[in-house]
Amino acid sequence: MSLENPKETPVSDNAATTKEVFATPSHDGSDHRALGHDGVIDLPRGWKYKQITIAGYKFPWYASPSVQLFMVAFVCFMCPGMFNALGGLGGGGQVDPTLVDNMNTALYATFAVVGFFGGTFINKLGVKWTLAFGGIGYGIYAISLLVSVHSSHVQAFNMIAGVLLGLCAALLWTAQGTIMISYPNENQKGTYFAWFWAIFNMGAVIGGLIPLGENINVQTNKTVSDGTYIGFIVLMFFGAFLATLLCNAEDIIRKDGSRVILKKNPTWKSEFIGLWETLRLEPFIVLLFPMFWSSNWFYTYQMQAVNGAYFNTRTKALNNVLYWLSQIIAAGVWGYLLDREAVRRTLRAKITLVVLFVLTMAIWGGGYAFEKTYTRESVLSEDFKHMDWADDGYVGVMFLYMFYGFFDAAWQASIYWFMGALSNSGRKSANYVGFYKGIQSAGASVVAHLDAIKLSYEAEFISNWVLLSTSLVIAAPVIFMKIKDHVSTEEDLQGTDETLADVLPAGHREKVAEV
Repeated sequence: MSLENPKETPVSDNAATTKEVFATPSHDGSDHRALGHDGVIDLPRGWKYKQITIAGYKFPWYASPSVQLFMVAFVCFMCPGMFNALGGLGGGGQVDPTLVDNMNTALYATFAVVGFFGGTFINKLGVKWTLAFGGIGYGIYAISLLVSVHSSHVQAFNMIAGVLLGLCAALLWTAQGTIMISYPNENQKGTYFAWFWAIFNMGAVIGGLIPLGENINVQTNKTVSDGTYIGFIVLMFFGAFLATLLCNAEDIIRKDGSRVILKKNPTWKSEFIGLWETLRLEPFIVLLFPMFWSSNWFYTYQMQAVNGAYFNTRTKALNNVLYWLSQIIAAGVWGYLLDREAVRRTLRAKITLVVLFVLTMAIWGGGYAFEKTYTRESVLSEDFKHMDWADDGYVGVMFLYMFYGFFDAAWQASIYWFMGALSNSGRKSANYVGFYKGIQSAGASVVAHLDAIKLSYEAEFISNWVLLSTSLVIAAPVIFMKIKDHVSTEEDLQGTDETLADVLPAGHREKVAEV
């Protein structure tokens, strides 16, 4: 993530073709925007664009992509990050995962429906309020789990909490995804993902330390303490509040003076039509749908059938921390490699697909050897001893679980990067991410239900390996033929009802006409 002073930064190459259009407003507060002859940009008035200098270093202005990504990452640190820490314990911290499986079935089924139209809410409400409302559902979900520990008669509340979180999470993640692939310049999208994913998963790591500390001496398999749930609840609601401090997309100015491309004041009808336009004008996106479907499918197996079933309470907590820590490492490595400009973007895309396939075969091949050592029935028997971190053989299984976490981050990073490489348009990005999160959640809903009805661990494992490997093969034509080294603004708008004037703030259409 670049933190350079934009006033000392030349205009980037990928903004060169539209620099007259996307120059920034001047300090006189008027709508006129211009680039200086030396490539220096002139920021508008207001606190959002003031720069703080500490020890001679000028930090980015508040309404810059880097600062806003940092803020969004901390919202996700507090909300879905803590949710992941809780879910990573297996069964939401409870011994029997059936309740959480049913809640998650409702959650992801709702997510799947709302996720398809998440871009509509973003374009109507703006990213700030979409993220803020999205964060509320996480705290209510955790409250329902705490209540369920003390009463078996609140399952209706649990299911309502699951549905509500499905709605909220769909909005939060669609807004996050839109920011992730439309705010950065083309040559920074992998790096931005790496920073976001590291901060977001640090939430899961720190969240995982809560149950680890609370249950450090618990060598049996039992439900986590009330204090664990209360800690999660407080942090989740704080994340929702933090989202209200964000800027909306129309205020964001990149370091090269360009603005985020978003259609101004869309109608609900136009945004619903936009989803259809995406399929009609870019039918190739359908080939990425199996990758979308697979992207959350493996969580249920990893967290319920591996961590939740095989290990005792304190070891589950340790595994949880290591899983999310591995994601941070993977995000840093993957994001850096995806943005290596020494290699053409088209070649990077092809290499990424091949490496993902190799990782799928290697990591899940090792997982198959482990899966054969136990069954759903054997872990429920009275003589089954849940593994502790002090037991012989733990280190090998620990590394397998860490590689599962590494693989998850690599998979998600690749999908975001592929989508970002297809378009720089905020409108298209919202539609892509809407499809991604909707289909992803449909898959998660199905597999959560399969786990609730006690599908065998072997069948769950095989479904993961087959889906992941075949989805890469299906996606290959898009990766090999549709990703280009650069996507111009004019190309992004072709085939839609948008024009350059549509994506600019009011008062700039005369400037567009001149260009």
